[in-house]
Amino acid sequence: MRLLKDFSTYLSVEKGLALNSVESYSLDLAKLALFMEERGKELAALNRQDIIDYLDMLRESDVAVSSVCRAMSSIRGLSRYMLEQGLMDEDPAENLTSPRKWASLPKALSIEDVRGLLSVEGSSSLAVRDLCMVELLYSSGLRVSELVGLKVMDFNLDAGYVRVMGKGSKERVIPAHSRAIESIKRYLAELRPRLMKNRVSDYMFVTSRGKPMTRQRFWQALKEYGRAAGIDLSPHTLRHSFATHMLEGGADLRSLQKMLGHSDISTTQIYTKVSLSRTKEVYGKHHPRA
Repeated sequence: MRLLKDFSTYLSVEKGLALNSVESYSLDLAKLALFMEERGKELAALNRQDIIDYLDMLRESDVAVSSVCRAMSSIRGLSRYMLEQGLMDEDPAENLTSPRKWASLPKALSIEDVRGLLSVEGSSSLAVRDLCMVELLYSSGLRVSELVGLKVMDFNLDAGYVRVMGKGSKERVIPAHSRAIESIKRYLAELRPRLMKNRVSDYMFVTSRGKPMTRQRFWQALKEYGRAAGIDLSPHTLRHSFATHMLEGGADLRSLQKMLGHSDISTTQIYTKVSLSRTKEVYGKHHPRA
């Protein structure tokens, strides 16, 4: 559809959004376009009631709250764009509130589960790369899209930090602990040269063909390691675990906000609820009068 193509170009060129973010918008809005088509309407004819009905349909389909919030964000972006382009006279999404993000607490692994995951010995010839990525994901709380987008020049292994380009092209510098650094050094020395052969790539993590790792391929590998460790892993589990364990270890919210790349500290504050929930669980299990 021409409107969605133009909007995608606008996001990437005018707004400078990363490719994965543009793809997320496109997927969400393609579903909305199909919903409108079933109503016999063009996407450009979107009105407030259409949006409400579409969100209700998502909720009734047991779509995750976070996914409904993301869909709402995509619709807001498209509505503003159509208003700016003169395709409509008023913004149909104005003042519409999306469902509370993180209505349910994000899942975090126990420290014991993380240790079990990181001790799995992969059978694949690419295990050195995969476990290196898992170690770094938990070490620094990266988003998966940020992890696969890292380039060799983003690392300062001597100083122990990595430079990350996050959402909205915002750059941040995150420390990585010594075990993650050692895993990266091993990967660079043992495996990456074999994968690259005589090819050249700026990306740190590459496939057997020398191409950049994709989010889909990494999550497939992570699922396999999770099964081997007896852990049910889902997207962002290690990022949630990083944040929760940092807070439990005494990290302050502002520092954690910077490391996670949250623009709003209220997003970071959800992890205080996770820590409180775990504290109550421990209390109930171990206090003699609980």
